[in-house]
Amino acid sequence: MLNDKSLLITGGTGSFGHAFTSYVLDNYNPERVIIYSRDEYKQFIMQNEYKNHPKFSRLRFFIGDVRDEARLRRAMTGVDYVIHAAALKQVPACEYNPLEAIKTNINGASNVINASLDTDVKKVVALSTDKAVNPINLYGGTKLVSDKLFIAANSYAGRKDISFSIVRYGNVAGSRGSVIPFFDNIIKNGGTELPITDYRMTRFWISLEDGVKLVVKALEESRGGETFISKIPSFKITDLAQAMLPGCEMPEVGIREGEKLHEIMVTTEDSMHTYEYDKHYIVYPHMNFWNESKVIKGGRKLEYGFSYSSGNNSEWYGVEDLKKLLEEQYYSKQND
Repeated sequence: MLNDKSLLITGGTGSFGHAFTSYVLDNYNPERVIIYSRDEYKQFIMQNEYKNHPKFSRLRFFIGDVRDEARLRRAMTGVDYVIHAAALKQVPACEYNPLEAIKTNINGASNVINASLDTDVKKVVALSTDKAVNPINLYGGTKLVSDKLFIAANSYAGRKDISFSIVRYGNVAGSRGSVIPFFDNIIKNGGTELPITDYRMTRFWISLEDGVKLVVKALEESRGGETFISKIPSFKITDLAQAMLPGCEMPEVGIREGEKLHEIMVTTEDSMHTYEYDKHYIVYPHMNFWNESKVIKGGRKLEYGFSYSSGNNSEWYGVEDLKKLLEEQYYSKQND
């Protein structure tokens, strides 16, 4: 599906952008992959990383901010698919700089939508987060609004051949600001204790590759308004600590402001609009542009009362599983 297509990734120099670019170049023959971001130094670094790739000539680097609708419109000219990954994501930074979070996460989402509608873009997939579900911090609140904007955008497509959908997942294992590099830094500095905010805390484990594959699935299957959610295992934070530093002390330090005990992906309220597939869930919209004939085949409609969180998952990783995953997906990359 991505062969001979032009793609644009907002926030393309981030962790997801790197992983998505590599996956597309290695598995498809795109016409162009446009990296759209505001940091020229990160673009310079990324260009050097890919300069020896046989498909390097298909990469384009556009300096621009999602706050700039005119620049987005220019960058999207001739683009088939847009993946919107740009966002302010650090919870404390968003709390301290609320207007900046709104400008990027909400106004930026609106700009991406308008620019896509004004050009010949065929599909837009926006990355969401578990924090947008029943949000308790500003970051989650802005992403909730962003999600609503992208779903509603399908109402404004008119006769245009364009659809907007969402991919939702939690913290990617080993990503900046997540618990793995936090623990790793303590260990590297000789620490013998790994602080646990709450012994009951759980999280989903999703790799960047899993996140990328879900976005590709959304590009292939979406018809507009869906929220795609991967079925992935959960783990206990205490098990992660023992996997990274066996036998360590784990003082409980208390949950932080804006933090949840469990990651929530599907709420009970959304369950009546959710279908279960082999490896993922889809929450379908309940708006006037949608009807049941658009439901992707192969799914099973869930009954009201279902919810999907890292705390009630049916699949779990234990300490030994986490050790293996850390070696494959985190430590090996630190040594590259």
